[in-house]
Amino acid sequence: MIVRIVQMNFRSDEVEQFVTLFQERKETIKKFKGCIHLELLQDCDNPTIFFTYSHWKSVEDLDKYRFSEFFKETWTLTKALFAEKARAQSLKSI
Repeated sequence: MIVRIVQMNFRSDEVEQFVTLFQERKETIKKFKGCIHLELLQDCDNPTIFFTYSHWKSVEDLDKYRFSEFFKETWTLTKALFAEKARAQSLKSI
């Protein structure tokens, strides 16, 4: 299993738009082959910082999602709202 954590920092005036975008698209993401879990987390001290936390059966499943047209469209819309570049990590349990 792969855990994917993506940290995103949004411009304060774009936070609501991002949350709406995520809510509209999360069910489609969850339906991708290999997606076991998906949630959105918000920093307690800085409400412009969010994390997506997802579990995938394999790196191959994650990559099929990451290289899909749906992801490319979603990421383009999301990146337009950033205050700074996102950081992503793919992790495996030891």
